[in-house]
Amino acid sequence: MSSFEGMFAPPASEGDDKAMSEINTTPLVDVMLVLLIVFMITIPVITHTVPVELPKVRNEATKTAPENINISVNKDGQIYWNQSLVPDTAALLERLKGAAVIKPQPEVHVRADQATRYEYVGRVILTAQRAGIQKVGFITEPGAQSR
Repeated sequence: MSSFEGMFAPPASEGDDKAMSEINTTPLVDVMLVLLIVFMITIPVITHTVPVELPKVRNEATKTAPENINISVNKDGQIYWNQSLVPDTAALLERLKGAAVIKPQPEVHVRADQATRYEYVGRVILTAQRAGIQKVGFITEPGAQSR
């Protein structure tokens, strides 16, 4: 036999006829370790360890204080200070500047008609911001209660 044939020939052994009967458990162990880590992380999140009773939500109507300023905007863009018509945003700015220096500063509540363009309400908010008003809120009608 030449040396060339010996290079490619399989080595002769007595147990070539036997099939490999062992199971490789390394991938199984890897998968089990990954699952163990995943369960160790997620189980504490799922279980609630501290029993608490959450507060019930109730929406209370706004209590209008006499010092609050009510600004109404109708669908045509006309601005009302409490019940009196304000001719333009410059006059509104002057009135809001006067109210901004009062201690404690009054809140401004904006009531706008549902059909009012956003532009008109935006002008009122911008004017209040330029005057230095800290608290501006929107007044809405309460909707139907859902159960």
